[in-house]
Amino acid sequence: MSELLNMVLSFEFAALVLVIVLLKSSIKFVPQNRAYVIERFGKFNKTIEAGLNFIVPFIDVVAYDRSLKEQAIDVPGQSAITRDNISLIVDGVLYFRVLDPYKASYGVDDYVFAVIQLAQTTMRSEIGKMELDKTFEERDSLNTNIVSSINEASAPWGVQVLRYEIKDIVPPSSVMEAMERQMKAEREKRAQVLESEGDRQAAINVAEGEKQAQVLAAEAEKAEQILKAEGEAQAIMQVAAAQAEALELVGNVAKTEQGQKAIQLDLATKAIEAKQAIAKESSVVLLPDGSTDASSVVAQAMTIIDTLNKK
Repeated sequence: MSELLNMVLSFEFAALVLVIVLLKSSIKFVPQNRAYVIERFGKFNKTIEAGLNFIVPFIDVVAYDRSLKEQAIDVPGQSAITRDNISLIVDGVLYFRVLDPYKASYGVDDYVFAVIQLAQTTMRSEIGKMELDKTFEERDSLNTNIVSSINEASAPWGVQVLRYEIKDIVPPSSVMEAMERQMKAEREKRAQVLESEGDRQAAINVAEGEKQAQVLAAEAEKAEQILKAEGEAQAIMQVAAAQAEALELVGNVAKTEQGQKAIQLDLATKAIEAKQAIAKESSVVLLPDGSTDASSVVAQAMTIIDTLNKK
């Protein structure tokens, strides 16, 4: 009886172990951004992605484990010849990801190796279309063309190339020396151009300064002359006004009897002074007929004044 019980317990334990093994074999936990390719009897069955999945134990097996993350692969340096027959050593970095795990598993034996080889051949082809100077100036367009060409060829492999970055472009030493000489000549040329432009601008600034100084001096002289003329005009007007006022005052006084006598006396005095001046300058003195004394001269002057007053 005890032996039978032991056999039953052993059978139940074996069955429990079998169930656990079957459950463990049938349950698959797929990590995030990964995909398992399941084969049944050696033939593709399905693709399971992240999460809890069930398969048939001992019949379904995980044939391939593919990462769906973006991957970066270093593309080794290789020789490429430009359109102007210059040999270059070029290397880069390739960024890609698996879009279709089925194609990546059955479309190509090793999709990583295939993508690297395709990137190298495409890069050589694209550089062969460009001259040496363009390879340095148009890296962005070169990278874009390489990515486009690789994606066209890698579509059957279920792989998408996101970008390709050229790290280094190394020309031969002779070309490097020639490029350095050219760059040095270009820098010296730019320095000379900048220096000449600076001298030219300095000369223009000096000329502009002298021109402005002359203009300002001319304007100052013009303003000074205008002010001087205005001052002289105002002085003349003031003198003329003073003379007019004096003449008006004299005329008003001359209308009176006392004014007439004063004028007569002044004329007589001036006549005497004039004759005295003539006598000093010449040895011949002309005197009026009749008398030579001062009283007659005064009388004649008074006669002239009376005649003028009558008129």
